[in-house]
Amino acid sequence: MPELPTLGSGATRGNPCASPSRLGTSDPRGLPQGVHLTPTLTLFRKEVLRFAKVWLQTIAAPLVTTLLYLLVFGHALGGRVTVYPGVDYTTFIVPGLMMMSVLQNAFANSSSSLIQSKVTGNIVFLLLSPLSPTEIFLAMTAAAIVRGAAVGLAILALALLYLQIPILHPLWVVIFTILGAGGMGALGIIAGLWAEKFDQIAGFQNFLIMPLTFLAGVFYSVQSLPGVWRSFSMVNPFLYIIDGFRYGFFADADVSVWVSLAVALVFFLLAGGWAWWLLYRGYKLRP
Repeated sequence: MPELPTLGSGATRGNPCASPSRLGTSDPRGLPQGVHLTPTLTLFRKEVLRFAKVWLQTIAAPLVTTLLYLLVFGHALGGRVTVYPGVDYTTFIVPGLMMMSVLQNAFANSSSSLIQSKVTGNIVFLLLSPLSPTEIFLAMTAAAIVRGAAVGLAILALALLYLQIPILHPLWVVIFTILGAGGMGALGIIAGLWAEKFDQIAGFQNFLIMPLTFLAGVFYSVQSLPGVWRSFSMVNPFLYIIDGFRYGFFADADVSVWVSLAVALVFFLLAGGWAWWLLYRGYKLRP
């Protein structure tokens, strides 16, 4: 009688509970397996529905926060500060606020999904599914991009009601949205795998993500900073993502758009590669 395969033997395709040497493969020679569309889209749909059903928290709340920023900063500095020629200050900060919200919400989507699944115990359903690490990574990252883009579009639609905002290079807007939200979605996977309770995710977001996004030129031009603070800002990858995104609107930026593209791409690849590797190894997923 043939022996039945057991959990962790590599018989389950890409099971994160399996042995690390077999993880992501079903071929006994260890050859990598391709991505299957149906399971990837199924998990993607589940992740999108998860945040869409609580849209008051995931879409409306960031919209209200951004509106408050626009009202306060626009009223206080609108007629006193000029950053780009022909662009008033309130219009200038709209793309920065959009991308800041895109980054923060993309991170929140994937990190909250994983930590909720781990705390409630339903992560087991993901572990026992035939999804490979690549399929899990693609589905969760794509869902994070969708949530970030949805928040960004909602903010833009609100701003267009009372501001004239040019979009001179829409392709750059799309590119930086995908790279920025994708990188933050991957970073959210890393944080969600590492964290064991909600407090750790909150600390990760409050002490790392939020300060770095606030200090990335959302409300000011980096060229206006003194030498030390300018040098500090130039090592912040979020600065390049926001600056390149803003270039898509005004065709003007503090840094070359090609330099910003290179930094955004490297950030996406490093965060994505790290997140995939942790999924592949089953980091903090296997008992």
